[in-house]
Amino acid sequence: MEPEHPLRMAAMATPDECRRRSRSLWTTSVVTAVVAAWLAVVAVPPFALVAWRDQRLAELATPETQQEWDAFRDDMRRQTGTTGPVQRKVPKSVEPPELVWLRDHLRLAIVAWITLVGVLGGFLAAITVGIARAASTPEDGPTGGRDHQKQNERDAQDADERRHD
Repeated sequence: MEPEHPLRMAAMATPDECRRRSRSLWTTSVVTAVVAAWLAVVAVPPFALVAWRDQRLAELATPETQQEWDAFRDDMRRQTGTTGPVQRKVPKSVEPPELVWLRDHLRLAIVAWITLVGVLGGFLAAITVGIARAASTPEDGPTGGRDHQKQNERDAQDADERRHD
């Protein structure tokens, strides 16, 4: 026996089956898009940071950058103890903070990004997927409309009885 051709099967489908397939396809598309966006938001910034880090470390490792940092620290040292609206403190680091951060704390930054954005983004993705699935499920099945109508009538009747008591 030869299997049915998909187009022939689609032509024989009832309108309810067509609606169900359309909703299922829509839900699958939304879920796929949300998951892809979540993965991109979690993964792309750490990769970009690592790529940018190598370039920036080369710029920060120059003697000119170190001289600028030393000059800044000397200026802060001169301003310490002077009277004025702002009291200055000499930075403790002998190297520029950006150099220290990129060299020593990059892993921490990546783990923090993945943890915070991953959890928050995952939560928002789960909510979006839930909303998409809820929107794609039919509210009124073959008997759903009648059941809702009966419940609404009972609720109205109960409200009337409470009002008259």
